[in-house]
Amino acid sequence: MEWGPLTRQDVQPLAELWAAIEVADRTGVIYAPGDVAEQLSHPLVDLPTGTLAAREGDRIVAVGYLPVRQTADDVHLMRMWGGVHPDHRRRGLGRRLVDWAARTAPELSGKAFPGRPLELQLDVLDSQAGLVALAEASGFEAVRWFARMERSLSGDLPATRTPDGMSIVAWTPEVNEGARHVRNESFRDHWGSVSHTAESWASFTTGSRNFRPDASFVALDGDRAVGVLITHFFDAKAESLGERQAWIQIIGTLKECRGKGVASALIAHALAAFASQGYESAGLGVDADNPTGAVSVYSRAGFEITRRNTCYSRPITPA
Repeated sequence: MEWGPLTRQDVQPLAELWAAIEVADRTGVIYAPGDVAEQLSHPLVDLPTGTLAAREGDRIVAVGYLPVRQTADDVHLMRMWGGVHPDHRRRGLGRRLVDWAARTAPELSGKAFPGRPLELQLDVLDSQAGLVALAEASGFEAVRWFARMERSLSGDLPATRTPDGMSIVAWTPEVNEGARHVRNESFRDHWGSVSHTAESWASFTTGSRNFRPDASFVALDGDRAVGVLITHFFDAKAESLGERQAWIQIIGTLKECRGKGVASALIAHALAAFASQGYESAGLGVDADNPTGAVSVYSRAGFEITRRNTCYSRPITPA
């Protein structure tokens, strides 16, 4: 077995690793080769220093990524992601990846945010007992809980109502900057969230191959953006599961407009659009402790919790 960084030529073996992990863990995340190519061109990951992979011949059997955020608050939160092939678990590969991340994260963080306190984080599905044990044995503690919520688009959908004086329009380049502003302002009081720069917004949101502008919407008060709903569609997941799901990647409302039905109006508008566009279900992820009461808003729109995951965190001394 050989260890080393990823390269942009690793699309196929990495796609095969993610597929094997999904079959074993039922993560609900299925990547097409195009998605993996985006990962390997990720502007926040330096492949030579911020990735590590274990290889057996032409196969990748374990991998870790360490993205470095472009902005940070009082503490720089670095979220490691990766995985180990089911056939190679309980052989110490996961522990080696976590140890590598604990050594490497301070160096990467120190260059981007000198002297800033650092926390290394892992997201773990509640069903991943082995990863839970690894996280706890490596000094991580559970700090936040999240849920995936989904609903069918067959049957009754919420009535579409728009708050007085407001309108809902499909995403266009003309409302893009307003949408980014709403996202940043609405997530300012969300745990662990940092602002999107124009570059990161273009890379991960509107520039992603999965972005669907015709299924993404902005709520306007006059000509001012006050709410946003961004939708992505994952074709590999649709092909694998036989169901077209519209994934609500982002939904947010300016703080001064909360409680006025803006989020509910965006969701109802989007669900109607999804159904008319041939989607069969809708899904989203939510912080279970979201200060805006988002779980209740989504539940009223017919969404139900289908998966739960936990964020584990470990303070790391900066380099």
